[in-house]
Amino acid sequence: MEPITIFAMILASFAGGILGAALGALPAFVFMGFVIVGGEALRIAGMNIAGIELGGYTDNLAFGAFFGPHIAFAAGAAATAYAAKKGYMEPGFGGNWGPHKAKNILIAYAGRKLDVLLVGGVFGIIGWLVFYLSDLVGAPWDPIAFAVVVSALVHRLVLRYPVIGKVRGDNLFDLGPFKRGETHETDGQGGKPAERLNAEPWLPWFCEWQNVGLIGLAFGALGGLTFFYTGSMFLAFGFSAATLVFLNLSFTEDFKLPQVPVPATHHITLPAATAVAAYAGFEGMPEIATVQAEIILLEAIGIGALFGLLGALLGEVAQRIFFMHGDTHWDPPATSIVVTTLLIAILPLAGVFPTAGFVPLPG
Repeated sequence: MEPITIFAMILASFAGGILGAALGALPAFVFMGFVIVGGEALRIAGMNIAGIELGGYTDNLAFGAFFGPHIAFAAGAAATAYAAKKGYMEPGFGGNWGPHKAKNILIAYAGRKLDVLLVGGVFGIIGWLVFYLSDLVGAPWDPIAFAVVVSALVHRLVLRYPVIGKVRGDNLFDLGPFKRGETHETDGQGGKPAERLNAEPWLPWFCEWQNVGLIGLAFGALGGLTFFYTGSMFLAFGFSAATLVFLNLSFTEDFKLPQVPVPATHHITLPAATAVAAYAGFEGMPEIATVQAEIILLEAIGIGALFGLLGALLGEVAQRIFFMHGDTHWDPPATSIVVTTLLIAILPLAGVFPTAGFVPLPG
């Protein structure tokens, strides 16, 4: 990449980080889902009608400086962590679910605070730089998800939040304190103490292993099905991201449990569709007829379900280690996607799959 292009992307990423801080991390991510759905629909239609590939809309907008999760979402999460550290935010979510206020990625608190917006801009640059370096060396994982994870680690270290947090149950994976409603005193507004749960699951309505596994199998199968019928590795991911609009808009004013407690599934559908593409030998976005000539529907559903299950379980592992005991938002789906895409990259190196889908391969 030319130096002038790198400089331009740094400026654009700073702007994208401000967007993430201004909108809020989750609203920005949800809108990315709509952009992906629109972009992939345009690309599929363009390929079917004219035999051409239209990739710029998804790649440069949904995954670029405007709404790329490594920029807008990660910056929104960092801005929230900073705003909480500075005492700008209301305490906690309250009610039956009381995470630390720095985990509140649902609502933007930055609009009236210049310093919070600037922090978002800085973390937009950090997210893009991590993505760029990972992509430049061909690191064998999704570089966007990797940048989201690294950004979370950086904001915890820089803002002096604990990387893991204090474990108040029997072990990292113990949900007992949450189920029993155990709390401890924490910081509140105006110096008044507030109560915080001893364990704060990422999605309290979506944290039992059997439910997580079943959702993983189902949405993984649908992710594989989507690739089979469209040739897109990203369309199902866009669907999953867009469904979170129901979650984002359904919390009450005091942030008790949402009225529409939908699951998060983008860490399920993305590896599912990508694994099917890798199994069938595709790297880009092939014609639908070509896909269906290479694999059968049952293979797409089965492989998708397997990798969807893996993505779901890894997401739950990540939330119990990095989210449940911590003070800020560490994204379990991004952590899961890093691991599942790493596995998808290893399989062709081991001679199991012919390609790794969209995942970079070293050399």
